[in-house]
Amino acid sequence: MALVGYCRVSTGSQDLGLQVAALKKAGCKKLFSETASGAQRDRPELSKALEYLREGDTLCVWKLDRLARSLKQLIETVEQLGERGIGFKSLSESIDTTTPGGRLVFHVFAALAEFERGIIRERTRAGLENARRLGRKGGRPRSMSPDDVAAARALLNSPDITVEAVAERMGVSPATLYRYFPGGRSVI
Repeated sequence: MALVGYCRVSTGSQDLGLQVAALKKAGCKKLFSETASGAQRDRPELSKALEYLREGDTLCVWKLDRLARSLKQLIETVEQLGERGIGFKSLSESIDTTTPGGRLVFHVFAALAEFERGIIRERTRAGLENARRLGRKGGRPRSMSPDDVAAARALLNSPDITVEAVAERMGVSPATLYRYFPGGRSVI
């Protein structure tokens, strides 16, 4: 049962020293550290730390925001650890999911996050219903008008003109053109 530390700073001008010292003082024998944005999903050292952890181990961070940028991301990560029998500890917030009190605090966080997601869903649904009632349509405006689609179809009928050339002439990407003609030339 090892206490494994993970520390992160966002930029090279920031110092890991405070986090490293706190994690060592807490008893972490193995540390993973990196310079990466918290919004970045792919963090190599975090991935290595997660792979290194075994059942019964505990992942330890200096602060919650060092592990995840959002509450949703944090909860997902800690739940995945829990499913593997791995604990989680945050020194600054005094959360330790290996204790009943720590699990309670973390579950309160999870409940608040779920509540927040529910509120956002309700507001979004109400806003969309109100917009529909007022005759508005949601979503992104179409890239091509019906006239543009007809012109593109006519151009695509010529085997001498490439899809890329048609897309450029219409002012859209080839991917957008393929959205209007999913089978390419074969549907024309």
